Amino acid sequence: MTKNIACTTRPCWLLVVLIIGSTAWPDDAAAEEAPAVRVSNVRRAFHNGEHNAFTDLVRFRDRLYLTFRSCPDGHMVHPTSSIIVLASRDGREWEQVHRFSVQKRDTRDPHFLVFRDKLFVYTGTWYSGETTLPRDQYDLNLHLGYADWTDDGQMWHSPILLEGTFGHYIWRAAALGDKAYLCGRRKKNFAVDPQEERRIRESAMLESDDGLIWRHRTLFQETHGNETAFLFEPDGALLAVGRRDGPAQLLRSQPPYVDWERKELDRYIGGPLLARWGNRYLVGGRKQLEGAAPRTSLYWLLNDQLHEFAELPSGGDTSYPGFVAFSPTRALVSWYSSHEKDSAGAPITAIYLADLEIDP
Repeated sequence: MTKNIACTTRPCWLLVVLIIGSTAWPDDAAAEEAPAVRVSNVRRAFHNGEHNAFTDLVRFRDRLYLTFRSCPDGHMVHPTSSIIVLASRDGREWEQVHRFSVQKRDTRDPHFLVFRDKLFVYTGTWYSGETTLPRDQYDLNLHLGYADWTDDGQMWHSPILLEGTFGHYIWRAAALGDKAYLCGRRKKNFAVDPQEERRIRESAMLESDDGLIWRHRTLFQETHGNETAFLFEPDGALLAVGRRDGPAQLLRSQPPYVDWERKELDRYIGGPLLARWGNRYLVGGRKQLEGAAPRTSLYWLLNDQLHEFAELPSGGDTSYPGFVAFSPTRALVSWYSSHEKDSAGAPITAIYLADLEIDP
């Protein structure tokens, strides 16, 4: 176990309060369904001089956990990257409790899963070799999932290769009962071609009994497969938001998850988040409208439509939010962004947190 205080290059001076409501609701009933949300106490949670990105949040036992990738060489594929896990009791003071890497692989896109009384951290890894991997040599066929896990948040088992994930770029996981499910995008027929052809990417749902050994469950995107967030209802119904090259898709399925309904949303969402907050659905991710700079935004999902309620302080390289609800009206959100600069005027890529509260 490692224990260090999360560091910053300068004090977490950000203290911002935003009250952001909906725009032009057609009637009072719709406004009541999608209430205004107060975004407060925006703060930089972590910056160590490296490229810090791809966040997730979870509550496990009596603590909050925040994870992200950190790499001294930047955003792209480098064997110097690692996954950092911070812990907190109140969401304000954080300590580093774990950090891990995988030899000759770029660890990235970490996500949490609480399953069978354990906390798992999943990461998809590109094979990089001894040094930075040139972009024209990226190959999904060499992707492999890894995990760390802990029973108590103190002692970590690290890192463990995930059987059944070779050739899959794993992403968010979700659990229902005694089964865990994982999104994994891959090349159709594992085509042997070093260039990544987006049109032949497909997305598979992988299934596991223990969170470590995975098997193919079904395909849910046969073309342009990408990052997808799953959310299970108590009766087993599945709701999902999938990133696409164009507008994101809303997906639905029922057990055994063979047949899927798909509906295009009205915008692109990068690094999608899908969560339940009280009796509502929350969606988050990178907004990139034509002619506008990228931002990380949050939405209510109502009647299969997105209603933006917050554009978080962000810009440039940004997205991949995490979310924890404390109550039906209070929550915490994480994201990464490169909208700030260091003392020399160079952009930094750091991890941010903000408190969310639904206005009464």
